[in-house]
Amino acid sequence: MPGTHPDDRPAERGEEARAGVQPPLPGAAGGPTGSLELHARHRAVLPEWLALYYREPIDLSHGEGRHVWDSTGKRYLDFFGGILTTLTAHALPEVTKAVQEQAGRILHTSTLYLNRPMVELAERVAALSRIPDARVFFTTSGTEANDTALLLATAYRRSNQILALRNSYHGRSFSAVGITGNRAWSPTSLSPLQTLYVHGGVRHRGPFAGLDDAVFTTACVDDLRDMLGQTRADVAALIAEPVQGVGGFTSPPDGLLAAYREVLAEQGILWISDEVQTGWGRTGDHFWGWQAHDGNGPPDIVTFAKGIGNGMSVGGVIARAEIMNCLDANSISTFGGSPVTMAAANANLAHLLEHDLQSNARRVGGLLLQRLHAVTAGLGIVREVRGRGLMLGIEFHEPASPAAPHPADLVLEAARERGLLIGKGGGYGAGGVLRIAPPLSLTVAEAEEGAEILEQALRQAQSQLDGGESGA
Repeated sequence: MPGTHPDDRPAERGEEARAGVQPPLPGAAGGPTGSLELHARHRAVLPEWLALYYREPIDLSHGEGRHVWDSTGKRYLDFFGGILTTLTAHALPEVTKAVQEQAGRILHTSTLYLNRPMVELAERVAALSRIPDARVFFTTSGTEANDTALLLATAYRRSNQILALRNSYHGRSFSAVGITGNRAWSPTSLSPLQTLYVHGGVRHRGPFAGLDDAVFTTACVDDLRDMLGQTRADVAALIAEPVQGVGGFTSPPDGLLAAYREVLAEQGILWISDEVQTGWGRTGDHFWGWQAHDGNGPPDIVTFAKGIGNGMSVGGVIARAEIMNCLDANSISTFGGSPVTMAAANANLAHLLEHDLQSNARRVGGLLLQRLHAVTAGLGIVREVRGRGLMLGIEFHEPASPAAPHPADLVLEAARERGLLIGKGGGYGAGGVLRIAPPLSLTVAEAEEGAEILEQALRQAQSQLDGGESGA
């Protein structure tokens, strides 16, 4: 099936497709005028804080494999997957078929009734989690999954104290914002939780910058012990992303979270691994991000979302039975675990495992990382290239003048002009990191194509900031 496997190539349709352009779909308001009108309508009825990429936002109309098309017919190589959500491929036939067949039977029931697709997916996820006697609760988003994890941890431990990493992001709800350690994504200091922030997510800032892995880990653990010694002993949990997503794909040294867990276990404090962006094999080396830390086994609670549904609204929480069952009040979910989204996730997970896309992420991601190191060599605007699997970041130096454009913004625009979609992130409100996270079926040829476009965009940005020509 074209566009579904690392060794396949998307089927091209005619000369326009070979040129990277497709005619707009029937009924689509294609062309610049249509996009401008839609942008004006967007601004008139949606919140100002609902961010859009690009000076001239694009209206994506359809996709196939690792490509998407806008309403003008222009084709893009997708290196962001709708924020790490199109995990396997756009328009994956197995997922499309599963959604269509389930929609033809019944769209919605709620959790008040038995739901075969939900039970089947829960069985598979529980087994993959490695958590003993695991229970799974499905939600509609990563934010809701993290909310549920916080509810479970605080109820189980009878405490509203939470440990979180600096530079973290865990969602947009009131409680998730309260544990987010990235001020660019934290619109209020009010919270139902008391949050204490520990070190570990960022290597090149703060008092431990420049330390090697072993010394950095020791310093972070010592700091954690000191913090716990000065607060109440009934802290509920530590929540941590194994790789910080919105924070710019930064990560602690392998093993740090396991070292934290040893300290936490002394007081019965739970470890929540936020796998919304790192789960399902994206990091290549591991199926779950927490496995890079391993230690004495899986976390107490794992949260997930995004990629498992390949675009459908699926999130969830995995926890051992005694934690999941600790709530002493009724609860349901109207939309979590819906038959259609569960059917999609089952088909997507089966495809992911059958085609071993985790190995493809490791192999092609490794090649892409090498290429990015090569194309950024000698560019003064680039501070660091990092990541693992198909979760890669390019961090930039801050502009010398506050009035100067940010390199990340320049590269984002230049890449789009050349037919490549990437993301942005970073801490301290700077948005100074490009995030690269294609579908896990990315081919070697597509990785090379994307790297070539990025090289051109990076050189154009460097030239602009140096005061040279704007073209590459």
